Amino acid sequence: MEPGPLTAAPESPVEISIILPAFQEEQGIAPLLDRIGAVMEPLGRPWEVLVIDDGSTDETAARARERGARVISHPYNIGNGAAVKTGIRQARGRVIVMMDADGQHDPADIPRLLEHVGTHDMVVGARTKESQTSLHRDLANKVYNGLASYVCNRRIEDLTSGFRAIRADAARAFLYLLPNTYSYPTTLTLSIVRSGRSLKYVPIRTSRRLGRSKIKLLRDGVRFFMIILKIATLFSPMKVFLPVSALMFLTGLFYGLARIFLMGDRYGPTSAMLMTMAVVVFMVGLVSEQVAQLRFDRAESLEPPCVK
Repeated sequence: MEPGPLTAAPESPVEISIILPAFQEEQGIAPLLDRIGAVMEPLGRPWEVLVIDDGSTDETAARARERGARVISHPYNIGNGAAVKTGIRQARGRVIVMMDADGQHDPADIPRLLEHVGTHDMVVGARTKESQTSLHRDLANKVYNGLASYVCNRRIEDLTSGFRAIRADAARAFLYLLPNTYSYPTTLTLSIVRSGRSLKYVPIRTSRRLGRSKIKLLRDGVRFFMIILKIATLFSPMKVFLPVSALMFLTGLFYGLARIFLMGDRYGPTSAMLMTMAVVVFMVGLVSEQVAQLRFDRAESLEPPCVK
């Protein structure tokens, strides 16, 4: 295929790669690509658009090619995160922009994100109250943001936003951690922050998506929660083990005291067992913390130097 208006020639340099994971998006992919082109052309920076067709059975890939985008197709539906990972592997730009292909994100916000990539490793579009999102999803996001803020020791404004700009070397450093599902933004955000890289939020307003949402609240909500625990134990195990240990120790202590002073009984084996297990959990967390630090130090030593 000859390079189109959204596809840089193979031999030409590319500074910005825009990744659009798409599944059954024939209705809105062409208008979105037109809007992206209208925003990016005036910037005067070499760029490309990669549409990762995740096994669509409609005309998503064909309509993206008609607009000149670089299309990479999965043989079947693997997952939104898998499509993003394919895009990261294939991207030629020094900076990668990820956004949804369903029309929720406004391409006019891309320059606002790119503006801060030079001073930050990743810039995320944080949805404001003016965004057209459902109430139950807003409540769930508040819970996830709170848990992530605890894990990261900094305020996380929008954990699950899929609209972000990131340095390509930073994205590839955590590629092996990203899941194949919609929870890849959660993993990427926590990985960036816990590894000591810089993160910035830029407020954005999202629109209601075209077509039917592919995210299931219960299924993907549980998955997001498990991803937070996974990344917490991977980068900062004591954030998980210490509260569990403290809870078990205090439960055993107060239960034993209650048996002595309120029931007139002896301390009891249950209290002793809880306090002993609390010490064991704490020691496991301590060892896990050391292993995590050694793993991170090794990953840093193997990471190629950043080329700016």
